[in-house]
Amino acid sequence: MKVNLEQWAAFVAVVEEGSFAKAAERLNKSQSSVSYTLEQLRQRLPAPVLHLQGRKAEVTELGKVLYRQALTLLKRAEDIEDSAAYLARGWEAEVSVAVDALYHLEPLYCALQSFSDRSPHTRVRILETTLSGTEEALLTRKAHIVLVGRIPVGFVGFHLGDAHMLPVVSPTHPLAQTESISEDALSQWRQIVVRDTGTRREQDAGWLSADQRWTVSQMSTSIEIVTEGLGFAFLPQAKIRRLLREGKLVTLNIENFNRRTIPLHLILSTTSPGPGTTALSEEIKKAYVSSFKTGAASRT
Repeated sequence: MKVNLEQWAAFVAVVEEGSFAKAAERLNKSQSSVSYTLEQLRQRLPAPVLHLQGRKAEVTELGKVLYRQALTLLKRAEDIEDSAAYLARGWEAEVSVAVDALYHLEPLYCALQSFSDRSPHTRVRILETTLSGTEEALLTRKAHIVLVGRIPVGFVGFHLGDAHMLPVVSPTHPLAQTESISEDALSQWRQIVVRDTGTRREQDAGWLSADQRWTVSQMSTSIEIVTEGLGFAFLPQAKIRRLLREGKLVTLNIENFNRRTIPLHLILSTTSPGPGTTALSEEIKKAYVSSFKTGAASRT
C-alpha cells in the first residue's frame, strides 16, 4: 500500500482536531512529526485532502470522502488487533451450540447478545437439532455446548428448567369441538410429528399412537400445519404461547393423560472448556433460569 495506517491516523486526527498542533497532542507526537507524516500522505495521493489556512487545516472535498473511509479502515485494524489479543489469551475463534427444537430460543438469543457484547471477536454457530440429533452433536463433539433433555452416561448437566408439551389443534379442527377424548379415539386422527435429526438411532418424543401421521423436519412446520387445522400435535407450550393467547390453537383434554414435561439440561462436550465456551454457557444458564422462573410465576 502507498499509504500506511499511521498516515491515515494522522489525517483523521487533524480533521477531527482542526489543527496540526492539537492532532500532535492527541497522538502524543511532536507537531513536526505529524507534519512530516501528512506530507508523506500528500505525496502518495493524487490530489490534496487538506488545505492549510494559517494554523488551521481545512478538509477538501476529496478529504471528506477519504476521511469516512479512513475511519472504517482504522476501526477494522483496531478490531483485528483486539481479535488477536483475545485469541492469544485462549479465547476460541468460534463456539458452537446445539439446541433441541423442543425448546424456546428467546433466552438463548439474550445470552448470545450478552456474550457478543463481552467477546465480539468470537463467532457463534447454532445447530438446531431434534431428539437424538442433539445428543449426537454432544457425543461427536460437533458442539461445545448442548441444550438437551437427557443427560448421556459420562456427562454432567446443569438443569435449566422444564418444557411442557401440550396436545393442541386448531379451533377449526373437529377435535376442538370435543370436551374430552380418550387415547384410543385420539389415535384415529392425524398426528403431526417432528423427525428425529439423529443419524445413528431414532428417538420419539412421547405419544405416537395415531394411525395417521405426518412427519416433518422442522418444529415451525409442525406448528404451521396444526394451525391450519390439518392435524393435532404435542407442541412446546413456550413456542405456541402467543397462538394459544390469540385463539389460533386450543388444547385438547385427553382422558387419564399425564402431563408431558421434558427437562432441559445444559451440557459441555468437554471437561476442559475454553474461556469462550465457559462464558457463553454461564450466559445461557442465567438467561434460561430467569426465563423459566418468569414463566412459572406467570402461570401461578
